[in-house]
Amino acid sequence: MTTSAAAPTAFWLAGSPATGADSFDVTSSWDGATVGRVSVPTEEQVESAVAAAAGAQHAFAATPAHVRAAALDHVARRLAERAEEIARLITAENGKPVKWSRGEVGRAVSVFRWAAEEARRFNSGEAQRLDTDPGGVGRLALTRRFPRGPVLGIAPFNFPLNLVAHKVAPAIAAGAPIILKPAPATPLSALVLGEILAETSGLPAGSWSVLPVPNDRMPALVQDPRLPVISFTGSDTVGHQIADSVPRKHVTLELGGNAAAVVLADWSSEQDLEWAAARIATFANYQGGQSCISVQRVIADASVYDALVEKVVEKVRGQVTGDPADDATDVGPLVSEAAAERVGQWVEDAVAKGAKVLTGGVREGASYAPTVLAELPADAILASAEAFGPVLSLHRVNGADEAFAAVNDSRFGLQAGVFTHDLQLAFRAHRELEVGGVIIGDAPSYRADQMPYGGVKDSGSGREGVRYAMDDYTYERVLVLTGLDL
Repeated sequence: MTTSAAAPTAFWLAGSPATGADSFDVTSSWDGATVGRVSVPTEEQVESAVAAAAGAQHAFAATPAHVRAAALDHVARRLAERAEEIARLITAENGKPVKWSRGEVGRAVSVFRWAAEEARRFNSGEAQRLDTDPGGVGRLALTRRFPRGPVLGIAPFNFPLNLVAHKVAPAIAAGAPIILKPAPATPLSALVLGEILAETSGLPAGSWSVLPVPNDRMPALVQDPRLPVISFTGSDTVGHQIADSVPRKHVTLELGGNAAAVVLADWSSEQDLEWAAARIATFANYQGGQSCISVQRVIADASVYDALVEKVVEKVRGQVTGDPADDATDVGPLVSEAAAERVGQWVEDAVAKGAKVLTGGVREGASYAPTVLAELPADAILASAEAFGPVLSLHRVNGADEAFAAVNDSRFGLQAGVFTHDLQLAFRAHRELEVGGVIIGDAPSYRADQMPYGGVKDSGSGREGVRYAMDDYTYERVLVLTGLDL
Protein backbone atom coordinates (compact mmCIF):
# COMPACT_ATOMS: atom_id res chain seq x y z
CA MET A 1 0.00 0.00 0.00
CA THR A 2 1.15 3.55 -0.71
CA THR A 3 -0.08 6.98 0.10
CA SER A 4 0.73 9.88 -2.21
CA ALA A 5 -0.10 13.53 -2.73
CA ALA A 6 -1.30 12.63 -6.22
CA ALA A 7 -5.04 11.99 -6.16
CA PRO A 8 -5.71 8.28 -6.71
CA THR A 9 -8.38 6.99 -9.06
CA ALA A 10 -11.66 6.60 -7.21
CA PHE A 11 -13.50 3.31 -7.00
CA TRP A 12 -17.27 3.00 -7.38
CA LEU A 13 -19.40 2.43 -4.30
CA ALA A 14 -23.09 1.86 -5.04
CA GLY A 15 -22.73 3.76 -8.29
CA SER A 16 -20.90 6.78 -6.85
CA PRO A 17 -17.17 7.60 -6.78
CA ALA A 18 -15.41 7.14 -3.47
CA THR A 19 -11.89 7.00 -2.06
CA GLY A 20 -10.42 5.22 0.93
CA ALA A 21 -7.47 5.91 3.20
CA ASP A 22 -4.97 3.78 1.26
CA SER A 23 -3.98 3.41 -2.37
CA PHE A 24 -1.67 1.34 -4.55
CA ASP A 25 0.24 1.86 -7.78
CA VAL A 26 -0.50 0.07 -11.03
CA THR A 27 2.69 -0.43 -13.05
CA SER A 28 3.56 -1.48 -16.57
CA SER A 29 5.21 -4.89 -16.89
CA TRP A 30 6.92 -3.64 -20.05
CA ASP A 31 8.98 -0.78 -18.61
CA GLY A 32 7.99 -0.53 -14.95
CA ALA A 33 6.36 2.86 -15.42
CA THR A 34 3.55 3.84 -13.09
CA VAL A 35 0.31 3.68 -15.04
CA GLY A 36 -1.97 4.92 -12.29
CA ARG A 37 -2.76 4.96 -8.60
CA VAL A 38 -5.94 3.37 -7.30
CA SER A 39 -7.77 4.06 -4.06
CA VAL A 40 -8.58 1.06 -1.84
CA PRO A 41 -11.95 0.83 -0.08
CA THR A 42 -11.96 0.55 3.67
CA GLU A 43 -13.74 -2.31 5.39
CA GLU A 44 -16.54 0.10 6.27
CA GLN A 45 -16.91 1.10 2.62
CA VAL A 46 -17.03 -2.53 1.51
CA GLU A 47 -19.75 -3.10 4.11
CA SER A 48 -21.68 -0.11 2.71
CA ALA A 49 -21.44 -1.53 -0.82
CA VAL A 50 -22.68 -4.96 0.27
CA ALA A 51 -25.52 -3.45 2.29
CA ALA A 52 -26.50 -1.28 -0.68
CA ALA A 53 -26.52 -4.29 -3.00
CA ALA A 54 -28.66 -6.28 -0.59
CA GLY A 55 -30.99 -3.33 -0.16
CA ALA A 56 -31.36 -2.81 -3.91
CA GLN A 57 -32.07 -6.40 -4.94
CA HIS A 58 -35.88 -6.19 -5.00
CA ALA A 59 -36.03 -2.78 -6.65
CA PHE A 60 -33.48 -3.82 -9.25
CA ALA A 61 -35.30 -7.05 -10.06
CA ALA A 62 -38.46 -5.00 -10.61
CA THR A 63 -36.74 -2.44 -12.87
CA PRO A 64 -38.42 -2.36 -16.30
CA ALA A 65 -36.53 -4.15 -19.05
CA HIS A 66 -36.25 -0.98 -21.13
CA VAL A 67 -34.39 0.81 -18.32
CA ARG A 68 -31.80 -1.96 -17.98
CA ALA A 69 -31.50 -2.28 -21.75
CA ALA A 70 -30.99 1.48 -22.18
CA ALA A 71 -28.18 1.48 -19.60
CA LEU A 72 -26.46 -1.43 -21.34
CA ASP A 73 -26.87 0.23 -24.74
CA HIS A 74 -25.26 3.36 -23.33
CA VAL A 75 -22.26 1.41 -22.07
CA ALA A 76 -21.81 -0.30 -25.44
CA ARG A 77 -21.97 3.04 -27.25
CA ARG A 78 -19.55 4.81 -24.91
CA LEU A 79 -17.05 1.97 -24.98
CA ALA A 80 -17.06 2.20 -28.77
CA GLU A 81 -16.61 5.98 -28.63
CA ARG A 82 -13.66 5.67 -26.24
CA ALA A 83 -12.23 2.53 -27.82
CA GLU A 84 -8.69 3.71 -28.58
CA GLU A 85 -8.27 5.39 -25.20
CA ILE A 86 -9.41 2.27 -23.35
CA ALA A 87 -7.33 -0.04 -25.56
CA ARG A 88 -4.23 1.98 -24.69
CA LEU A 89 -5.14 1.75 -21.01
CA ILE A 90 -5.50 -2.04 -21.21
CA THR A 91 -2.09 -2.28 -22.87
CA ALA A 92 -0.51 -0.03 -20.26
CA GLU A 93 -1.79 -1.94 -17.24
CA ASN A 94 -1.80 -5.47 -18.69
CA GLY A 95 1.10 -5.52 -21.17
CA LYS A 96 -0.83 -7.09 -24.05
CA PRO A 97 -0.11 -5.69 -27.51
CA VAL A 98 -2.40 -2.84 -28.40
CA LYS A 99 -3.81 -4.67 -31.41
CA TRP A 100 -5.16 -7.34 -29.05
CA SER A 101 -6.39 -4.67 -26.65
CA ARG A 102 -8.39 -3.11 -29.45
CA GLY A 103 -9.96 -6.47 -30.09
CA GLU A 104 -10.80 -6.78 -26.41
CA VAL A 105 -12.60 -3.44 -26.39
CA GLY A 106 -14.55 -4.48 -29.47
CA ARG A 107 -15.60 -7.69 -27.76
CA ALA A 108 -16.71 -5.80 -24.65
CA VAL A 109 -18.86 -3.55 -26.84
CA SER A 110 -20.52 -6.68 -28.22
CA VAL A 111 -21.05 -8.13 -24.72
CA PHE A 112 -22.96 -5.06 -23.59
CA ARG A 113 -24.88 -4.92 -26.87
CA TRP A 114 -25.89 -8.57 -26.48
CA ALA A 115 -26.82 -7.92 -22.87
CA ALA A 116 -29.09 -5.05 -23.90
CA GLU A 117 -30.85 -7.32 -26.36
CA GLU A 118 -31.18 -10.11 -23.80
CA ALA A 119 -32.57 -7.68 -21.22
CA ARG A 120 -35.41 -6.91 -23.61
CA ARG A 121 -36.38 -10.54 -24.23
CA PHE A 122 -35.25 -12.34 -21.08
CA ASN A 123 -37.84 -13.62 -18.65
CA SER A 124 -40.90 -13.37 -20.89
CA GLY A 125 -41.89 -16.65 -19.34
CA GLU A 126 -42.89 -20.09 -20.55
CA ALA A 127 -46.55 -21.06 -20.41
CA GLN A 128 -47.44 -24.69 -19.79
CA ARG A 129 -50.97 -26.09 -19.66
CA LEU A 130 -51.41 -28.56 -16.83
CA ASP A 131 -54.61 -30.31 -17.89
CA THR A 132 -52.57 -33.17 -19.32
CA ASP A 133 -53.67 -34.91 -16.10
CA PRO A 134 -57.20 -34.77 -14.63
CA GLY A 135 -55.99 -32.94 -11.52
CA GLY A 136 -54.68 -30.11 -13.64
CA VAL A 137 -57.90 -29.19 -15.44
CA GLY A 138 -58.29 -25.43 -15.56
CA ARG A 139 -54.68 -24.82 -14.54
CA LEU A 140 -51.88 -23.06 -16.40
CA ALA A 141 -48.26 -22.74 -15.24
CA LEU A 142 -46.16 -19.73 -16.10
CA THR A 143 -42.44 -20.14 -15.40
CA ARG A 144 -40.23 -17.08 -15.15
CA ARG A 145 -36.71 -16.48 -13.83
CA PHE A 146 -35.79 -14.22 -10.92
CA PRO A 147 -32.38 -13.16 -9.54
CA ARG A 148 -30.90 -15.35 -6.83
CA GLY A 149 -29.65 -12.17 -5.18
CA PRO A 150 -26.58 -9.94 -5.35
CA VAL A 151 -23.57 -11.28 -7.26
CA LEU A 152 -19.92 -11.11 -6.26
CA GLY A 153 -17.97 -11.00 -9.52
CA ILE A 154 -14.24 -11.69 -9.27
CA ALA A 155 -12.34 -10.90 -12.47
CA PRO A 156 -8.82 -11.83 -13.64
CA PHE A 157 -5.99 -9.75 -15.08
CA ASN A 158 -5.72 -11.28 -18.54
CA PHE A 159 -8.83 -9.62 -20.04
CA PRO A 160 -9.29 -6.69 -17.65
CA LEU A 161 -12.21 -5.21 -19.58
CA ASN A 162 -13.95 -8.04 -21.41
CA LEU A 163 -14.04 -10.52 -18.54
CA VAL A 164 -15.30 -7.72 -16.30
CA ALA A 165 -17.98 -7.14 -18.94
CA HIS A 166 -18.92 -10.82 -18.76
CA LYS A 167 -19.63 -10.39 -15.03
CA VAL A 168 -21.33 -7.00 -15.06
CA ALA A 169 -23.42 -6.99 -18.25
CA PRO A 170 -25.41 -10.20 -17.55
CA ALA A 171 -26.05 -9.07 -13.96
CA ILE A 172 -27.51 -5.75 -15.10
CA ALA A 173 -29.50 -7.44 -17.84
CA ALA A 174 -31.01 -9.87 -15.32
CA GLY A 175 -31.62 -7.23 -12.65
CA ALA A 176 -29.14 -8.73 -10.17
CA PRO A 177 -26.99 -6.29 -8.14
CA ILE A 178 -23.28 -6.92 -8.59
CA ILE A 179 -20.13 -6.10 -6.66
CA LEU A 180 -17.21 -6.37 -9.05
CA LYS A 181 -13.73 -7.07 -7.72
CA PRO A 182 -11.09 -6.47 -10.45
CA ALA A 183 -7.64 -8.06 -10.40
CA PRO A 184 -5.10 -6.04 -8.34
CA ALA A 185 -2.70 -5.91 -11.30
CA THR A 186 -5.28 -4.48 -13.71
CA PRO A 187 -8.04 -2.47 -11.99
CA LEU A 188 -8.01 0.61 -14.21
CA SER A 189 -10.09 -0.78 -17.07
CA ALA A 190 -12.82 -1.86 -14.65
CA LEU A 191 -12.82 1.57 -13.03
CA VAL A 192 -13.28 3.24 -16.43
CA LEU A 193 -16.22 0.91 -17.01
CA GLY A 194 -17.62 2.14 -13.69
CA GLU A 195 -17.18 5.71 -14.92
CA ILE A 196 -19.29 4.88 -17.98
CA LEU A 197 -21.92 3.05 -15.94
CA ALA A 198 -22.21 6.12 -13.71
CA GLU A 199 -23.35 8.10 -16.76
CA THR A 200 -26.49 5.98 -17.03
CA SER A 201 -29.80 6.72 -15.34
CA GLY A 202 -32.60 4.61 -13.93
CA LEU A 203 -30.55 1.88 -12.26
CA PRO A 204 -31.20 1.78 -8.49
CA ALA A 205 -28.42 2.93 -6.17
CA GLY A 206 -26.62 -0.18 -5.01
CA SER A 207 -27.19 -2.10 -8.22
CA TRP A 208 -23.45 -2.07 -8.97
CA SER A 209 -20.11 -1.33 -7.31
CA VAL A 210 -16.51 -1.70 -8.48
CA LEU A 211 -14.24 -2.34 -5.51
CA PRO A 212 -10.47 -2.96 -5.88
CA VAL A 213 -10.29 -4.98 -2.67
CA PRO A 214 -6.91 -6.61 -1.93
CA ASN A 215 -6.85 -10.37 -2.30
CA ASP A 216 -6.09 -10.95 1.38
CA ARG A 217 -9.39 -9.29 2.33
CA MET A 218 -11.50 -11.36 -0.04
CA PRO A 219 -12.36 -14.36 2.20
CA ALA A 220 -14.74 -12.28 4.33
CA LEU A 221 -16.45 -10.92 1.22
CA VAL A 222 -16.74 -14.40 -0.27
CA GLN A 223 -18.32 -15.65 2.95
CA ASP A 224 -20.85 -12.82 3.24
CA PRO A 225 -24.35 -14.41 3.16
CA ARG A 226 -25.80 -11.32 1.46
CA LEU A 227 -23.91 -12.28 -1.71
CA PRO A 228 -25.48 -15.66 -2.62
CA VAL A 229 -23.92 -15.84 -6.09
CA ILE A 230 -20.19 -15.85 -6.81
CA SER A 231 -18.86 -15.66 -10.35
CA PHE A 232 -15.11 -16.26 -10.40
CA THR A 233 -12.63 -16.33 -13.27
CA GLY A 234 -9.05 -17.23 -12.43
CA SER A 235 -6.82 -20.08 -11.31
CA ASP A 236 -8.29 -23.48 -10.53
CA THR A 237 -6.55 -23.49 -7.13
CA VAL A 238 -8.24 -20.30 -5.97
CA GLY A 239 -11.53 -21.18 -7.64
CA HIS A 240 -11.82 -24.52 -5.88
CA GLN A 241 -10.89 -22.90 -2.56
CA ILE A 242 -13.74 -20.44 -3.02
CA ALA A 243 -16.26 -23.13 -3.94
CA ASP A 244 -15.20 -25.36 -1.05
CA SER A 245 -15.50 -22.49 1.41
CA VAL A 246 -19.13 -21.65 0.52
CA PRO A 247 -20.88 -24.95 -0.30
CA ARG A 248 -24.35 -23.44 0.02
CA LYS A 249 -23.75 -20.60 -2.43
CA HIS A 250 -24.29 -20.70 -6.17
CA VAL A 251 -20.72 -20.55 -7.47
CA THR A 252 -19.73 -20.40 -11.12
CA LEU A 253 -16.10 -21.01 -11.97
CA GLU A 254 -14.26 -20.26 -15.19
CA LEU A 255 -10.84 -21.67 -14.44
CA GLY A 256 -7.87 -22.80 -16.45
CA GLY A 257 -7.02 -25.14 -19.27
CA ASN A 258 -4.22 -26.63 -21.32
CA ALA A 259 -6.06 -26.43 -24.61
CA ALA A 260 -5.21 -28.84 -27.40
CA ALA A 261 -5.18 -28.26 -31.15
CA VAL A 262 -5.68 -31.59 -32.94
CA VAL A 263 -4.54 -31.90 -36.56
CA LEU A 264 -5.94 -35.07 -38.14
CA ALA A 265 -4.69 -36.99 -41.17
CA ASP A 266 -7.19 -35.52 -43.65
CA TRP A 267 -5.96 -31.99 -42.91
CA SER A 268 -3.00 -32.56 -45.17
CA SER A 269 -2.87 -30.13 -48.08
CA GLU A 270 -0.31 -27.35 -48.18
CA GLN A 271 -3.09 -24.81 -47.70
CA ASP A 272 -4.54 -26.79 -44.79
CA LEU A 273 -1.22 -27.02 -42.97
CA GLU A 274 -0.40 -23.35 -43.58
CA TRP A 275 -3.72 -22.37 -42.05
CA ALA A 276 -3.35 -24.69 -39.05
CA ALA A 277 0.23 -23.58 -38.38
CA ALA A 278 -0.67 -19.90 -38.61
CA ARG A 279 -3.61 -20.27 -36.25
CA ILE A 280 -1.63 -22.38 -33.79
CA ALA A 281 1.31 -19.95 -33.78
CA THR A 282 -0.94 -16.95 -33.32
CA PHE A 283 -3.13 -18.38 -30.60
CA ALA A 284 -0.36 -20.03 -28.63
CA ASN A 285 1.15 -16.57 -28.19
CA TYR A 286 -1.67 -14.01 -28.26
CA GLN A 287 -2.03 -12.21 -24.94
CA GLY A 288 1.43 -13.63 -24.20
CA GLY A 289 -0.21 -17.03 -23.91
CA GLN A 290 -2.17 -15.69 -20.92
CA SER A 291 -5.53 -17.00 -22.05
CA CYS A 292 -7.35 -20.02 -20.69
CA ILE A 293 -7.88 -21.24 -24.26
CA SER A 294 -4.52 -20.38 -25.77
CA VAL A 295 -2.98 -23.33 -27.62
CA GLN A 296 -0.74 -25.28 -25.26
CA ARG A 297 -0.74 -28.74 -26.82
CA VAL A 298 -0.57 -29.58 -30.53
CA ILE A 299 -1.61 -33.18 -31.18
CA ALA A 300 -0.89 -34.10 -34.78
CA ASP A 301 -1.36 -37.30 -36.74
CA ALA A 302 1.96 -38.91 -37.70
CA SER A 303 1.16 -38.50 -41.39
CA VAL A 304 1.19 -34.68 -41.12
CA TYR A 305 3.38 -34.18 -38.05
CA ASP A 306 6.75 -33.43 -39.66
CA ALA A 307 5.37 -30.97 -42.21
CA LEU A 308 3.25 -29.27 -39.56
CA VAL A 309 6.13 -28.94 -37.10
CA GLU A 310 8.28 -27.17 -39.67
CA LYS A 311 5.52 -24.67 -40.42
CA VAL A 312 4.59 -24.11 -36.77
CA VAL A 313 8.19 -23.35 -35.80
CA GLU A 314 8.58 -20.98 -38.73
CA LYS A 315 5.42 -19.08 -37.87
CA VAL A 316 6.17 -18.93 -34.17
CA ARG A 317 9.57 -17.42 -35.00
CA GLY A 318 7.71 -14.89 -37.12
CA GLN A 319 5.73 -13.55 -34.15
CA VAL A 320 6.88 -9.98 -33.56
CA THR A 321 7.86 -9.37 -29.94
CA GLY A 322 8.51 -6.07 -28.22
CA ASP A 323 6.82 -2.91 -27.00
CA PRO A 324 3.10 -3.67 -26.56
CA ALA A 325 2.23 -0.08 -27.47
CA ASP A 326 3.65 -0.65 -30.99
CA ASP A 327 1.01 -1.59 -33.55
CA ALA A 328 3.41 -4.12 -35.10
CA THR A 329 3.91 -6.13 -31.90
CA ASP A 330 2.29 -9.56 -31.71
CA VAL A 331 3.65 -10.69 -28.33
CA GLY A 332 4.35 -8.37 -25.42
CA PRO A 333 5.45 -9.04 -21.86
CA LEU A 334 3.63 -11.21 -19.38
CA VAL A 335 1.74 -9.49 -16.61
CA SER A 336 4.79 -9.50 -14.33
CA GLU A 337 8.42 -10.57 -14.19
CA ALA A 338 7.44 -13.23 -11.65
CA ALA A 339 5.06 -14.74 -14.20
CA ALA A 340 7.83 -14.87 -16.81
CA GLU A 341 10.22 -16.43 -14.30
CA ARG A 342 7.69 -19.17 -13.55
CA VAL A 343 7.27 -19.96 -17.24
CA GLY A 344 11.05 -20.13 -17.60
CA GLN A 345 11.33 -22.49 -14.66
CA TRP A 346 8.71 -24.81 -16.14
CA VAL A 347 10.50 -24.86 -19.51
CA GLU A 348 13.77 -25.65 -17.74
CA ASP A 349 12.01 -28.48 -15.91
CA ALA A 350 10.78 -29.88 -19.25
CA VAL A 351 14.22 -29.69 -20.83
CA ALA A 352 15.86 -31.33 -17.83
CA LYS A 353 13.43 -34.23 -18.23
CA GLY A 354 14.10 -34.66 -21.96
CA ALA A 355 12.07 -32.09 -23.92
CA LYS A 356 13.67 -30.36 -26.90
CA VAL A 357 13.38 -26.61 -27.47
CA LEU A 358 12.74 -25.99 -31.17
CA THR A 359 12.59 -22.23 -30.75
CA GLY A 360 12.43 -19.74 -27.90
CA GLY A 361 13.14 -20.68 -24.32
CA VAL A 362 14.60 -17.28 -23.44
CA ARG A 363 13.42 -14.76 -20.84
CA GLU A 364 14.17 -11.04 -20.70
CA GLY A 365 12.58 -9.28 -17.76
CA ALA A 366 8.83 -9.84 -17.89
CA SER A 367 9.01 -11.03 -21.51
CA TYR A 368 9.34 -14.67 -22.51
CA ALA A 369 10.16 -15.59 -26.09
CA PRO A 370 7.51 -17.60 -27.97
CA THR A 371 8.57 -21.18 -27.37
CA VAL A 372 7.97 -24.54 -29.06
CA LEU A 373 8.81 -27.81 -27.32
CA ALA A 374 8.95 -31.32 -28.76
CA GLU A 375 9.17 -34.68 -27.01
CA LEU A 376 7.66 -33.31 -23.81
CA PRO A 377 7.81 -36.07 -21.19
CA ALA A 378 4.69 -36.97 -19.24
CA ASP A 379 6.30 -36.11 -15.91
CA ALA A 380 7.14 -32.52 -16.89
CA ILE A 381 5.13 -29.80 -15.17
CA LEU A 382 4.05 -28.42 -18.56
CA ALA A 383 2.55 -31.79 -19.49
CA SER A 384 -0.24 -31.38 -16.97
CA ALA A 385 -0.29 -27.77 -15.70
CA GLU A 386 -1.57 -24.65 -17.43
CA ALA A 387 1.42 -22.78 -18.88
CA PHE A 388 -0.32 -19.37 -19.00
CA GLY A 389 2.60 -18.19 -21.09
CA PRO A 390 3.79 -18.31 -24.73
CA VAL A 391 4.74 -22.00 -24.73
CA LEU A 392 3.36 -24.86 -26.83
CA SER A 393 4.32 -28.51 -27.07
CA LEU A 394 4.09 -30.84 -30.09
CA HIS A 395 2.85 -34.42 -29.86
CA ARG A 396 2.76 -37.15 -32.53
CA VAL A 397 -0.14 -39.65 -32.54
CA ASN A 398 -1.50 -42.35 -34.83
CA GLY A 399 -5.12 -41.74 -35.77
CA ALA A 400 -8.14 -40.11 -34.21
CA ASP A 401 -8.41 -42.66 -31.39
CA GLU A 402 -5.01 -41.68 -29.99
CA ALA A 403 -5.60 -38.00 -30.68
CA PHE A 404 -8.88 -37.83 -28.80
CA ALA A 405 -7.50 -39.92 -25.94
CA ALA A 406 -4.59 -37.48 -25.66
CA VAL A 407 -6.96 -34.50 -25.45
CA ASN A 408 -8.90 -36.19 -22.67
CA ASP A 409 -5.75 -37.16 -20.78
CA SER A 410 -5.89 -33.94 -18.80
CA ARG A 411 -7.42 -32.75 -15.58
CA PHE A 412 -8.66 -29.73 -17.56
CA GLY A 413 -11.46 -29.58 -20.11
CA LEU A 414 -12.17 -26.10 -21.42
CA GLN A 415 -11.98 -26.09 -25.24
CA ALA A 416 -10.29 -28.07 -27.99
CA GLY A 417 -9.66 -27.32 -31.65
CA VAL A 418 -9.87 -30.08 -34.24
CA PHE A 419 -8.53 -29.54 -37.76
CA THR A 420 -10.50 -31.93 -39.96
CA HIS A 421 -12.72 -31.86 -43.03
CA ASP A 422 -14.48 -35.08 -42.03
CA LEU A 423 -17.99 -34.32 -40.78
CA GLN A 424 -18.22 -37.68 -39.02
CA LEU A 425 -14.99 -36.97 -37.14
CA ALA A 426 -16.29 -33.50 -36.24
CA PHE A 427 -19.40 -34.98 -34.64
CA ARG A 428 -17.34 -37.70 -33.01
CA ALA A 429 -15.07 -35.05 -31.49
CA HIS A 430 -18.11 -33.24 -30.17
CA ARG A 431 -19.38 -36.48 -28.68
CA GLU A 432 -16.14 -37.79 -27.16
CA LEU A 433 -13.96 -34.85 -26.15
CA GLU A 434 -14.39 -33.97 -22.48
CA VAL A 435 -14.39 -30.20 -22.90
CA GLY A 436 -16.84 -27.34 -22.82
CA GLY A 437 -16.36 -26.43 -26.47
CA VAL A 438 -15.06 -28.09 -29.65
CA ILE A 439 -13.90 -25.81 -32.46
CA ILE A 440 -13.71 -27.52 -35.85
CA GLY A 441 -11.25 -26.23 -38.44
CA ASP A 442 -9.60 -23.75 -36.10
CA ALA A 443 -7.61 -23.36 -32.91
CA PRO A 444 -9.32 -23.91 -29.53
CA SER A 445 -8.97 -20.19 -28.82
CA TYR A 446 -12.03 -19.11 -30.83
CA ARG A 447 -14.78 -17.64 -28.68
CA ALA A 448 -17.95 -15.79 -29.61
CA ASP A 449 -19.13 -13.82 -26.61
CA GLN A 450 -22.79 -14.76 -27.00
CA MET A 451 -22.18 -18.52 -26.98
CA PRO A 452 -21.95 -20.62 -23.79
CA TYR A 453 -18.36 -20.67 -22.60
CA GLY A 454 -16.95 -22.75 -19.78
CA GLY A 455 -15.45 -26.10 -19.00
CA VAL A 456 -15.61 -29.41 -17.21
CA LYS A 457 -13.29 -31.19 -14.81
CA ASP A 458 -10.82 -28.72 -13.29
CA SER A 459 -11.75 -26.09 -15.87
CA GLY A 460 -14.78 -25.09 -13.85
CA SER A 461 -18.55 -25.10 -13.70
CA GLY A 462 -21.32 -22.86 -14.98
CA ARG A 463 -21.13 -20.87 -18.19
CA GLU A 464 -20.28 -17.40 -19.38
CA GLY A 465 -21.87 -15.97 -22.53
CA VAL A 466 -24.49 -13.35 -21.75
CA ARG A 467 -27.69 -15.42 -21.78
CA TYR A 468 -26.03 -18.36 -20.07
CA ALA A 469 -24.58 -16.22 -17.29
CA MET A 470 -28.04 -14.70 -16.79
CA ASP A 471 -29.36 -18.22 -16.27
CA ASP A 472 -26.68 -18.80 -13.63
CA TYR A 473 -27.59 -15.56 -11.85
CA THR A 474 -31.29 -16.45 -11.71
CA TYR A 475 -33.63 -19.33 -10.82
CA GLU A 476 -37.00 -20.56 -12.08
CA ARG A 477 -40.15 -19.56 -10.20
CA VAL A 478 -43.48 -21.08 -11.21
CA LEU A 479 -46.84 -19.30 -11.13
CA VAL A 480 -49.88 -21.60 -11.32
CA LEU A 481 -53.18 -20.06 -12.39
CA THR A 482 -56.30 -21.94 -11.36
CA GLY A 483 -59.88 -22.04 -12.64
CA LEU A 484 -59.12 -21.09 -16.23
CA ASP A 485 -61.25 -22.15 -19.16
CA LEU A 486 -58.48 -23.47 -21.41
